[in-house]
Amino acid sequence: MAALHIDDSEFEHRILKANGTFLVDFWAEWCGPCRQISPILDEIANERAGRITIAKVNIDKNPGTPQKFGVRGIPTLIIFKDGQALSTKVGSLPKSKLVEWIDSVIGGA
Repeated sequence: MAALHIDDSEFEHRILKANGTFLVDFWAEWCGPCRQISPILDEIANERAGRITIAKVNIDKNPGTPQKFGVRGIPTLIIFKDGQALSTKVGSLPKSKLVEWIDSVIGGA
């Protein structure tokens, strides 16, 4: 399952009012670490399909949502479950650490 690309106008409906678990990646095209973890997040989206949905918000094109969640550095990753922010990570992490973090928040595989 590919990552969803969400804009400011969709965020509330697609993430905050949705049932399920989402990892939201706040990123920008010019951000090297963002580009570094993007394929890793795509892998995780496929491997954890049905358990967690990966969503991406481009902060340059959608400044409102990152501001609401206090995003100051990118990449910022926030896990939401049933509309509630559960955990945040800032910066690029290797796949093993991302999976470890996700599993610690939502429960292991």
